[in-house]
Amino acid sequence: MPDTKAINPLTAGMNITQTPQPCTLVIFGGGGDLTRRKLLPAVYNQALDGELPANFAVLGLAIEEMDDTKYREFARKGIEQFSRQPLNTAFWTGFEKRIHYLQGSFDNPDIYVQLKQRLEDIESQFSIPGNRVFYLAIPPSLIETCVSQLKAAGLVMPVDDNSAFSRIIVEKPIGRDLESARKVNATLCNNFAEQQIYRIDHYLGKETVQNILAMRFGNAIFEPLWNSKYIDHVQITVAEEEGVGTRAGYYDSAGALRDMIQNHILQLLSLIAMEPPWTMDADVIRDHRQNILNCLRPITSENFDQHVVRAQYGPGFHHGEDVPGYRREAGVAQDSVTETYIALKVFIDNWRWAGVPFYIRTGKRLGARDASIVINFRPAPHAIYQSPPGAANRLVINLQPKDGLELHLFSQGANQRAPAGSRSTQTLAPVQLDLDFDKRFGTERVGAYERLLLDVLAGRLNLFVRSDEQECAWRWVEPILDAWKADAQGPRTYAAGSWGPSASSAMIAKDNFCWAEEC
Repeated sequence: MPDTKAINPLTAGMNITQTPQPCTLVIFGGGGDLTRRKLLPAVYNQALDGELPANFAVLGLAIEEMDDTKYREFARKGIEQFSRQPLNTAFWTGFEKRIHYLQGSFDNPDIYVQLKQRLEDIESQFSIPGNRVFYLAIPPSLIETCVSQLKAAGLVMPVDDNSAFSRIIVEKPIGRDLESARKVNATLCNNFAEQQIYRIDHYLGKETVQNILAMRFGNAIFEPLWNSKYIDHVQITVAEEEGVGTRAGYYDSAGALRDMIQNHILQLLSLIAMEPPWTMDADVIRDHRQNILNCLRPITSENFDQHVVRAQYGPGFHHGEDVPGYRREAGVAQDSVTETYIALKVFIDNWRWAGVPFYIRTGKRLGARDASIVINFRPAPHAIYQSPPGAANRLVINLQPKDGLELHLFSQGANQRAPAGSRSTQTLAPVQLDLDFDKRFGTERVGAYERLLLDVLAGRLNLFVRSDEQECAWRWVEPILDAWKADAQGPRTYAAGSWGPSASSAMIAKDNFCWAEEC
């Protein structure tokens, strides 16, 4: 196999490798919930599977009072509770020695001097060649401070330094509108090169999401049908059973549009709709995703009411128990107009998708936890069989809680006498082909954060969002936010435990369609 690093001009000077490289992972916010639930278990699982290099260490940086011993206990408890694999005591004895902690405030310049010295000590101990990955598991308001201080302390290596690399991982949300996103990106790009910046979206690390491209471009079955001639409409749903929980402080200032649509769901839309790339190189994939965002038809005042439904959950039932409405949740303002549900009717104005509606929705306190993409195909052009009313061929891409693919087809049913005046003599019955990824791949599967962290260590950018791509998404979303500012009525109300407001069903019903659970 040829050495793509040597011949590919897109990756020149980027230190891209095919395998994770020795490095120290520095977690800003190392004592937080994301680190405990996701990051440390992800690192442990990959180490247990033998995927991490031997020369690897973790350094948590946070304000909480801990030393190495207490931090290792913090890590162990998180792994015991959230790891996909049980704690292996024998393995842990050696692994925990690679976990370290530094206490300090992010806005204190002295802590970055201490960080540099601590990294040099760790690198000497574990023979790590100065490679560093900085993970910002912190509030967006601290990004500018941390990034600037890292650069000032001499902790950011240039991309053309062949002796060591510096990479930075940034969690969403990046900004709350186009202007603030540009400001954050400017700060990042003033201190790191674009190819050193990994804007993480854990949805892109999900195995089923990655398989969207494999399904489309690695199989000859679907791609010839992947256009407006054969596809009737597309539905993308990300539904959550839970309410706002402990995230009220963040969520009440963000809402469903910022929290889910601007990043996760528009990324799913781009993967489903993008043109075939000529290579799997990162910039080619990201160019093709951005091309779809550029083709999104703007939502304007003329079509706003027909294309946007905003709502907020009220009191209701969850698994038979009374649950409060959003405004009664702890930490939520009693007069909050933050949306917990949004449904959109979207068009992609290009040759492939002309006239095909994409219906996307997300919400909290809905009837079930479900993330799926439903591709609805057009009916057969000439009906020689009698089909069930409203039936259609569908491809369902399940993202959570079940991962896999479902193909809904029709099979010949028992012979029946046709109704008077009908030329059909037989009926069709629905059948389903089901690929369950858990059953098929079992223990081979890894979590989203595990995969994404490995990609960072290997310098693979395919599953991370580029600054212009992200800003393009904000540019499309911002008119919706502006329209809501002028809307005195606020969001509609839907009952907790339902599937959202009736206006959402009415929006899709106007086009003679229905949401998947209603059909």
